[in-house]
Amino acid sequence: MTKIARELANTEPSKLTLEHVGKTFNGRHGEVLALDDISLTLNEGEFVCLVGPSGCGKSTILNLVAGLDNATTGKLTLDGRRIKGPGRDRMVMFQEAALFPWLDALGNVLFGLRLKPGLNDEERRQIAGFYLDLVGLSKFTRAHIHELSGGMRQRVALARSLAPNPKILLMDEPFSALDALTREQLYGDLQRIFTQRRKTILFVTHNIREAVCLGDRVVLLSPHPGRIREVFTVDLPRPRDINDPRLAELTSRITARLKQHLKENQPAPTE
Repeated sequence: MTKIARELANTEPSKLTLEHVGKTFNGRHGEVLALDDISLTLNEGEFVCLVGPSGCGKSTILNLVAGLDNATTGKLTLDGRRIKGPGRDRMVMFQEAALFPWLDALGNVLFGLRLKPGLNDEERRQIAGFYLDLVGLSKFTRAHIHELSGGMRQRVALARSLAPNPKILLMDEPFSALDALTREQLYGDLQRIFTQRRKTILFVTHNIREAVCLGDRVVLLSPHPGRIREVFTVDLPRPRDINDPRLAELTSRITARLKQHLKENQPAPTE
């Protein structure tokens, strides 16, 4: 087996563990507890979605796992090794594609490979081409960013995130700015890629139905401070259609629980 074949065959999913994680920020009026006692494990090759209202700390959790910020209490580990900062084993895909407009699609994916050791330029080009083909853009490798639709740009961003072969992929509402039809197409693309590559994925979204469509588990958080309230297992075969009535049933149940938790968190009326 060639070096390229080994590189592309090695998917390296990882086990992510958060143990009693808390996060406090310094606000204008003192300390603000953003996350409280978050304990969660993602098994190897598992797709987990975080849902909840604004202010529940979903993106804060993602930033802690990415190593872009540090927990105030508790610890985060990847395969038993403590997360102390950013690393090539964790790649983040944001709501905005954040691509370089002066580079074409291939150049943007190659940029994500620039720090991966042990590869020459030709090997990097082969790997970048493989992932552009995986996301359905093999005919657009030389297209510049302004020539691509929003959905195509997110596909380039996904290829760039996958190309360094991270152990875990972190996705922060990557489809929220897209129209409904494009989102549906990308749901199918992401499930296909997940089935083929078996990456461990932590996905943040406000859209509960999206979470049910994509995730193996859906983690419901409540705000002020962010706490895990419930975890729902999605026991439905893939690929899943966002319009499947079975998704609607679980979506309704999670939405009802979210509303219940929000009502419980409302301050008592004053006399």
